[in-house]
Amino acid sequence: MTEPQNWCKSSFSGGGEGDTCVEIAVLPDRIAIRDSKDPSQGTLTVPSRSFTALIQSFKTATV
Repeated sequence: MTEPQNWCKSSFSGGGEGDTCVEIAVLPDRIAIRDSKDPSQGTLTVPSRSFTALIQSFKTATV
């Protein structure tokens, strides 16, 4: 896999330097995810549909 160049961090990322979040990058049919505090530790990729379903479940979850 080629390393994505278009990493995005949530606008809700808080903390000192704004580095207490994960970053995502959109690939043709997958979403890449990495730790913003230590991006060199590796990247997890998941199918786009699975990532979309996960985000939807977060949006509809009640706490």
